[in-house]
Amino acid sequence: MLYENLTPWDKLTLARTVERPTSLDYINNIFDKFIEFHGDRYYGDDSALVGGIASINGIKVTVIGQQKGGNIKENIERNFGMVKPEGYRKSLRLMKQAEKFKRPIICFIDTPGAYCGVEAEERGQGEAIARNLMEMASLNVPILSIIIGEGGSGGALALAASEKVYMLENSIYSLLSPEGFASILWKDSSRSKEAAEAMKITAKDLLFRGFIDGIIKEPAGGAHKDLEYMALNIKKLIIKELMGFSKLEPGEAIKLRHEKIRKIGEYRE
Repeated sequence: MLYENLTPWDKLTLARTVERPTSLDYINNIFDKFIEFHGDRYYGDDSALVGGIASINGIKVTVIGQQKGGNIKENIERNFGMVKPEGYRKSLRLMKQAEKFKRPIICFIDTPGAYCGVEAEERGQGEAIARNLMEMASLNVPILSIIIGEGGSGGALALAASEKVYMLENSIYSLLSPEGFASILWKDSSRSKEAAEAMKITAKDLLFRGFIDGIIKEPAGGAHKDLEYMALNIKKLIIKELMGFSKLEPGEAIKLRHEKIRKIGEYRE
């Protein structure tokens, strides 16, 4: 099978591979300094979401990322990148701090979806995601979101209400997993590959529909084949976008964000 002819299911498989670079892999290879912050100041800390302050090319930024593990043990510790309410509240705390100190926000998205366990629902998972979306819509600092692996459901959307959204070439972005889609629509999870095709979850599909702003090329075989190359590509994009953000007039970031959200809301196939 040629790399250029990967199916949506092939791309999903690459997005899920345990060797794929995580948010921290990119953060540590892109930014000059990174100081991680912990806790939501309400309940506790969530290791599935990392965030803090960093600098890149002399520019101070706030960085937030959904964090998977590099092996089974780390994935269990990181809850496979499935963020709990305290994780989303931590991200919102950091975003509000970024607004206070006028720092642009960079979000790395990589999650199969928000954690749906009983304890997450008890602690207000739906409210935490909804509040993130509401607050992000009116933050008076620029926001750049990059989908580096799985962009699943509201768990991903909670960090993607941005004026600029990019995807890695073999990442995916969807309202739910193809397995869930097939189970709900056809009552048959074995049709997941068919669902992945129908859902239009690839970067190419989403760019064509105007849901994202661009695609970041990966090396042959996927991002995990050359982390240094991948980090350099992402770094160049971030610096380019930050230069553009610096030219925005006060309030213009919010206007651009609202226009993007409205465009997506009005889209018809």
